Amino acid sequence: MLPTAHLALATATVVLGIWLQRPMPVVGVVCGAFVVHRRPQLAVLCAVVGLLGVQLSNLSWARASPDRLGPFAGVACLTTDPAPRGGAVVAVFEIQGQRFETWARGSPRRRLHNHLAGECARVQGTRRALTGVGRRRAAVRHVVGGFDIAVVGDWVQGSPLDRASNRVLRLFGLGASRLRAPDDALFAGLVIGDDRNEPPGMVEQFRASGLSHLTAVSGQNVGFFLAAASPLLRRLRPAPRWLLTLALIAWFVALTRFEPSVLRAGVMAGIAATGYLTGREHPPTRVLVVAVGVLVLIDPLLVWSVGFWLSVGATAGVALLGTALVAYLPGPRWIAVPAAVTLGAQAGVAPVSLLVFGTMPLVSVPANLLAVPVAGFVMLYGLPAGLVAGSAAHLLGGRLAELVQMPSAVGTRWVATVAGLGARLSPGAVWTVVGWSVLVLVILARLVAGRRRDYAKVVHHGAASHHR
Repeated sequence: MLPTAHLALATATVVLGIWLQRPMPVVGVVCGAFVVHRRPQLAVLCAVVGLLGVQLSNLSWARASPDRLGPFAGVACLTTDPAPRGGAVVAVFEIQGQRFETWARGSPRRRLHNHLAGECARVQGTRRALTGVGRRRAAVRHVVGGFDIAVVGDWVQGSPLDRASNRVLRLFGLGASRLRAPDDALFAGLVIGDDRNEPPGMVEQFRASGLSHLTAVSGQNVGFFLAAASPLLRRLRPAPRWLLTLALIAWFVALTRFEPSVLRAGVMAGIAATGYLTGREHPPTRVLVVAVGVLVLIDPLLVWSVGFWLSVGATAGVALLGTALVAYLPGPRWIAVPAAVTLGAQAGVAPVSLLVFGTMPLVSVPANLLAVPVAGFVMLYGLPAGLVAGSAAHLLGGRLAELVQMPSAVGTRWVATVAGLGARLSPGAVWTVVGWSVLVLVILARLVAGRRRDYAKVVHHGAASHHR
């Protein structure tokens, strides 16, 4: 079995090949791996997967151009849930095997508004090419062009999986509507990642307070979903438990519309479940490395997904730093553990946040400590509660549904309040840099002091053993 460090090198080679789309950087990594490690097998593995990444990347970008443009009349299927934006409804249709984005207004807007991904309609409109930065951003989502929609006709249901997922989403949406606006939209984002109706002001507050990962679905949701299913899973024998776990993961990934962070968490959970079944459980870092390598080979365009790398970075930070920091942070363990996890996650997402957004809010540390535990409760309680409340509202009226959703309402309002306060109290750029610098220095001082104490204990123990 290859060491985790060697797997990480192979995965990095794949990512490099996909990103640069040239074989020479891959050859450079291969030569470096051979010189440093003196292992021909590792060099061959890096060469194979790296060159495969180059080839797959070029193929993916070649497919990002539309095969046909111009008028279209026929059946098209939604691949995203229509979302309101600036007086229009934005959706992506699959037309003759390719995806086109539409901004529907007027009659088409009204005809699209209440439908969900997987449902199909007879449409008329014009396919056009995208230009500029928008073309590349769309291509990362496998969208090849725009569609100026003129007519939306009769609708038909999608596949059995789509119909089942959409029934659950509509029932959950009915349960979420028992909360007051805009908390109903935030609740849907927290639990199932449906961020379509979140107001721009709320999204900006969460971004300014470092809590934007809560406004949409993330890897945490997969963990809480499996935790909610654990009473059933524990009753099964290993093989049926494994099969049902994989089925639940696949269904939840489909329910949350294959978001990159959920794909990462879903693949990791599947690898972990398989390891448990075979008796070969692996540490989180190894599982993460394998999951990233598998996902970017399946979908090379994930390499350009900011959400994917934020998810990977946060997971890597928690796995590598979260546990190590606990011993060096002051205070009781019930504070030190979540603080260490928060700091590890912030360290993991720092490179992407700084490169893409240009900032990393200082207030994110206390905001996450205050909001994430409550958000976790909402995620765990919210899915069954939302479905029960939706059923109650449909069958018995709204009073019982509101009672079921009261804990969700309180938790969601708390998270929104923390985000609002964090956004208002967030310091300017200069104080943010000063604050992070001081925090890093304090942690480093604690680490050095802890290492010195450990060294002193070893020396004292050695001296005592010598005297005996």
